[in-house]
Amino acid sequence: MAYDPHLAEIRFGTGLSPRQDPAPSAARMLARLSGPDLAAQAFPIEDWPGFQTRLREAAELTEIRKAARTDEALRAAKKEQNLHNKAARKARADWVLQMFLRRAQTPDGLRERLTAFWADHFTVRGKFGIPRRGVAPFAENAIRPHLAGRFADMLIAATTAPMMLHYLDQASSIGPNAPEVKRRGGRAGLNENLAREVMELHTLGVDGPYTQDDVRQLAELLTGLSFTFEGGFVFQPRYAEPGPETVLGQSYGGAEPPQLAEVTAALEDLARHPATARHLARKLAVHFVADDPPEALVADMAARYAETEGQLAEVYAVLLDHPAAWANPLAGNVKQPVDFIGSVLRALDVGAAQMPLGNEKGFNIGFAAPLAQMGQPWEQPNGPDGWPEGDGAWITPQRYAARLQWLTSAPLLLLDEVPDPREVLQTALGPLAPEGLRFAVAAAQTRIEGLSLAFAAPAFQRM
Repeated sequence: MAYDPHLAEIRFGTGLSPRQDPAPSAARMLARLSGPDLAAQAFPIEDWPGFQTRLREAAELTEIRKAARTDEALRAAKKEQNLHNKAARKARADWVLQMFLRRAQTPDGLRERLTAFWADHFTVRGKFGIPRRGVAPFAENAIRPHLAGRFADMLIAATTAPMMLHYLDQASSIGPNAPEVKRRGGRAGLNENLAREVMELHTLGVDGPYTQDDVRQLAELLTGLSFTFEGGFVFQPRYAEPGPETVLGQSYGGAEPPQLAEVTAALEDLARHPATARHLARKLAVHFVADDPPEALVADMAARYAETEGQLAEVYAVLLDHPAAWANPLAGNVKQPVDFIGSVLRALDVGAAQMPLGNEKGFNIGFAAPLAQMGQPWEQPNGPDGWPEGDGAWITPQRYAARLQWLTSAPLLLLDEVPDPREVLQTALGPLAPEGLRFAVAAAQTRIEGLSLAFAAPAFQRM
């Protein structure tokens, strides 16, 4: 089977829309990905520099509170902190809604899907206070600009991002023989978290050709990578382990003082490694095609990755051009909750005027709580390996019931008038809608019941 425009928007995009025409070819879908980021312009999410200003303000408010010398001054400082935290919560809620609006209204669904895929590949989580809300700004700067470029550039951007260094405790990692150790009277702690995840999750894969010694050597090379939330990324030579390190048989470092360039050189080599090519190819195939993708698809994508030294647009081109990617229409992967909700909003043509922007309670009722009940609490995966890909993780009795419950309430919350479910089904699946489903939706006693039948059907639940 060859490229199909309707299936393309379902399997590789954010779903079919009454407003946006499906891409007529794989070449056009890829060209959109390399063009202007129209959805980000229309539905902005705070970037990292903006979020860093928010963090700087929070730190200043903390200092004011600490400096308070009277009860009145302390109460005033606490009030300002509470207002600042409330504003941060509301901003984060709006970023989530903006993300869903991007999915609902974008002419380039592939870009939104890839942003979510790579942000999950490079999973980060904030651990306290305002940084807990920094995942979306991280993705805006470390992920989104690199979707169609070299994987090495995305790897370097994500690895050195303050959110990644914070999540994996890299800022506290000090080389055993670093100058900082002497200043601290011999107390130091080498942290291997970042090095292990870079190898195991971000590049070579859990079965990659590396040893524990490679992890430790890379961890020593990464010492010096640090940040402050107020100032951003910084390389601190006095924290870095002196001397060369050997990773996968290649020597790095040895300059005095240590240089950031040696770290980026190691990351470049990890990005070019054949094991990385295969690991990323398989992960993309699993995400977009099937839990157990055809070996020929994985091999062809890995080969193109290697040929182009990790040019991601070239890898996507193989994916979109491969016959295996178009086999079994509407028998692909189960949509994860974010994909499910996004595709419903797209089929219903939900716009900014209908979303509860600026309404934290509306966000919690309409989106945050349902996502958690469906098993995908926003930006809260269990670990650095991100969300599970297997269909069984998402379609359990309890989680499927949560989808049905959301379907019965969301149209009433978001729409002034519930549309004709027959028309919505035609929008959502086009010629791919099974005749039995068309009959069932047409026979529904109410419009809400008809919409629920359309969106709850396996034909819509799968990509």
